[in-house]
Amino acid sequence: MVSDRENYSRHISQRFNDELSELKNQLLEMGGLVEKQIGEAVEALVGNDAEKARAVRDRDREVDDMERRLDEEAIQVIALRQPAASDLRLVMSVVKMVADLERIGDEAKKIARLALEMADEMDDSTSQRRFVEVRNISGHVRAMVRDALDAFARFDTESALGVMREDESVDEEYKSSARALVTHMMEDPRGIGLCLNQMWTLRALERVGDHADNLAEQVIYLVRGMDVRHRPLSETERELDADGNDSGSAG
Repeated sequence: MVSDRENYSRHISQRFNDELSELKNQLLEMGGLVEKQIGEAVEALVGNDAEKARAVRDRDREVDDMERRLDEEAIQVIALRQPAASDLRLVMSVVKMVADLERIGDEAKKIARLALEMADEMDDSTSQRRFVEVRNISGHVRAMVRDALDAFARFDTESALGVMREDESVDEEYKSSARALVTHMMEDPRGIGLCLNQMWTLRALERVGDHADNLAEQVIYLVRGMDVRHRPLSETERELDADGNDSGSAG
């Protein structure tokens, strides 16, 4: 059976091949940019770096421009090529993944704004002492975004499932960190302002994890033709296992 990876590279029209490859490449470029945005926004927050925070905030326009350009190119492919089957899934997956990447960029901008708001309230010792949870969750969700994009590039449903499993871990990490911050506010009311801003930061990072999970779901739809949104992870795992045993990759 011909795999989806092979289907996406086999068309009579070389121009069509090039258009699909360009959509993929631009999506990966956008993904790399927003993952960098998250990292730099957190660095600005932890390092009390207002200049870096402003740069992240201002660069969000570039993310928005990439979203508009990719949407327009996807519409052109659909209108002119009328793709079917796996090709249509690729285009539709790109459109949906672009929307999630743009929202990740929004979360990065939100963290940058929080960094600017907190800049006058912190010194270096404060930031190093209080942002352990933020650094940990940031590293976790950035890895999820990278892994989801890598799964898309390689049409790898196992890696996509791994990202979905990690989202549950991030959710638990977020809840634990939020509880710790509430305890700290109760013990030291003078730090309530900073703690609340950290809570908003953690919430933004947890949302990045949710969007990475959405990216992984689209990889599964792309490769297997399964819509696994709004399903328990265990159900998705069982269905993928059954589909793999019965029929292999969808055509």
